[in-house]
Amino acid sequence: MPDFDLLSHEEQLPILLELANAALAHYDLPSGSKAQMLNLSENATYRVDAPGGRRWALRVHREGYHSKQAIASELAWEIDLRQTGVVATPDPIKGRDGEIIQEVSHPRLGRPRNVVLFDWESGAEPGIGEDLSEPFEILGEITARMHVHARRWKRPPWFTRLTWDFDTALGEDKPHWGRWRDGVGMDREKEQLFQRTVDLIGRRLKAYGKGNERFGLIHCDLRLANLLIDGKAVKVIDFDDCGFGWYMYDAATPVSFYEHEPQVPGLIESWKKGYRKVLALPKEDEVEIPTFIMLRRILLVAWIASHIEAEFPKSLGAGYTDGSLALCEDYLRRFS
Repeated sequence: MPDFDLLSHEEQLPILLELANAALAHYDLPSGSKAQMLNLSENATYRVDAPGGRRWALRVHREGYHSKQAIASELAWEIDLRQTGVVATPDPIKGRDGEIIQEVSHPRLGRPRNVVLFDWESGAEPGIGEDLSEPFEILGEITARMHVHARRWKRPPWFTRLTWDFDTALGEDKPHWGRWRDGVGMDREKEQLFQRTVDLIGRRLKAYGKGNERFGLIHCDLRLANLLIDGKAVKVIDFDDCGFGWYMYDAATPVSFYEHEPQVPGLIESWKKGYRKVLALPKEDEVEIPTFIMLRRILLVAWIASHIEAEFPKSLGAGYTDGSLALCEDYLRRFS
């Protein structure tokens, strides 16, 4: 049989679904529970429905992205954030063997996959067309509380997560999500504009520095798809990309994929208003938020190219690259 990685995206999906349903036997779930795919990004995420109406979320981890130790580190932070009341996050469920992380095999896969089951969290994913000023203010407050927790939390000695800095995001030597130069629809003229923008981002972030007051453990991916609005509450899900980065990067990720929308400046102001309810926001930090928004935008150009087989990145394609050009020009005009 062909190696799993050599199969087309469409051929991989039923194999992953079979693995997800096989994983359910590792948990004490009602008979007849079934998995249905929600999305495929770095990992495959499934909704698990039981005949009685209960639901869970199942995450099948991508091979080679995070080690089991790194997944355990993510969950350790998420669990402590939840237990200390900092933020509402999904509660991971232990398997029949008492372990949170399960290893599940499939005959078409060379190695077992790491799998985690979570309680289902109520709420709805916000949309950019909605009035998000109040949720963004609440999110700003939550983010500041997470930053306070990250500074004070005594991490386990085995804790390990990726570092998200300039080199690992936009650098040339093995960036985590691939090279921005490989962006869909990139040509020589566009590459030159992107390069000038990347160079400016690099200079500004070098001057900004990575002192402890600016750089630490953060969520790294607070985009709308990882938020749930439940009444007045804003819940945070999917800590899969959490790691060490600039605290103000968490101000940029909520507008991921929508950086060009006219309501973004107002949403950032709402976020800052909420953040200041918990922590001071020095001028030096505030002024670099556009830099982090631009860094994130170019990082996502790279991410789309390296995940182009999946439905969502494919739907963005070259349009996202082209839509970044005006943002690059504006950033260069404002900050050169």
